[in-house]
Amino acid sequence: MTTAGTARDTTTRTGPGAARQHTLRERNLELVARAVFEVPEPLSRAGVAAATGLARATVSTLVDQLVAARLVRELPAVTGGRAGRPAVPLVPAPRSVVGLGLEVNVDYLGVRVLDLTGDVVSERVVPGALHDSDPAVVLGRLGELAREVTDGVAASGMTVAGARLALPGLVDPRTGLLEVAPNLGWSSLDPVPLLGLGDLAVRIANEAKLAALAELAGGSDVAAPDSFIFVSGDVGIGGAVVVDRALFLGERGWNGEIGHVVVDPAGPRCSCGAFGCLEQYAGKEAMMRAAGLPPDSPLAALVARLAQTGAAAGGAQALPAGRALGSALADFVNLLDVGTIVLGGAYAELLPWLRADVEAVLADRVLAAPFVDLHVRAAQAGPHAALTGGAREVLRAVLAAPAAWV
Repeated sequence: MTTAGTARDTTTRTGPGAARQHTLRERNLELVARAVFEVPEPLSRAGVAAATGLARATVSTLVDQLVAARLVRELPAVTGGRAGRPAVPLVPAPRSVVGLGLEVNVDYLGVRVLDLTGDVVSERVVPGALHDSDPAVVLGRLGELAREVTDGVAASGMTVAGARLALPGLVDPRTGLLEVAPNLGWSSLDPVPLLGLGDLAVRIANEAKLAALAELAGGSDVAAPDSFIFVSGDVGIGGAVVVDRALFLGERGWNGEIGHVVVDPAGPRCSCGAFGCLEQYAGKEAMMRAAGLPPDSPLAALVARLAQTGAAAGGAQALPAGRALGSALADFVNLLDVGTIVLGGAYAELLPWLRADVEAVLADRVLAAPFVDLHVRAAQAGPHAALTGGAREVLRAVLAAPAAWV
């Protein structure tokens, strides 16, 4: 056997501990891609080499491949006032490879496309009344919206890398099944085939968890904390726990169902079948009824009604949901020892009328309250954050395996 043949055999074995050359290249591509995407200011090839510890020649070759794959873009060269070759800054490529976020919620369907820079390049959000709806009809309509949007971005030269479907209930990402979504009236459902999106890779996830991931990505000048409890308030109330910038998922990924924490065992029956769940006091429809508005009123109507009361600092009189929400949150904080609470969905806009009661109950009921600072803040990721979180998860998978695009 020749020396060349021996070397080839050594680098292509697949047994345990084998050194595979293409695996090393894949890892180096990921290192270079992350170096480009995860810095606040653009790096040159030399900067990427310094950040990754790779040889400059290796970095240059890998960057060329990422540029050819339309994952990375080169900006005009800058001299920096020093002798030598001008530096070429590297940035994520805009409007090239894109991620698709999809969502079914109780009162809307949504589609959003993000590119590698994080910009929204297309979206559709359609209001609807989807209580006890037919999943085949609803998901078929969402699939139509998705095709309309993806056909448009494809015609502009963009490539859709995949999709994440956000659902308001218990989902099993391992099997792709929706176990139950009480407010939709859906259960034991395989939702992806009903979208009719053909070969497009679609995975499902819980709405609140995707919204929490969108929060991690930022969206304002206020940086996201490393650990927080995220609560998404809508008709239903979902939650997620983030610890050290990663989702804490529990055994099956079904944690965070704060909307079904019982705040009054003698309270009204919930759509889940229990009595006195938080959703019956602090869900959007419950808050509308408490304010004397029709349950299906838009959030703007509730905000206008609350503003008329002039009681932004006196939550109990204007929005009784605050104390119920604070009670459920206190249980979570006592159990989890996470002191920052991020309120998203409708709660982000309603926080001026919720804050006083939520903070008062936390101070009364959290055992550690005298010794730690408890922070309640509004989410920064913007409306329909699960759409953003879903699209970002698709793009995160692209960056985790850029070799598939080279």
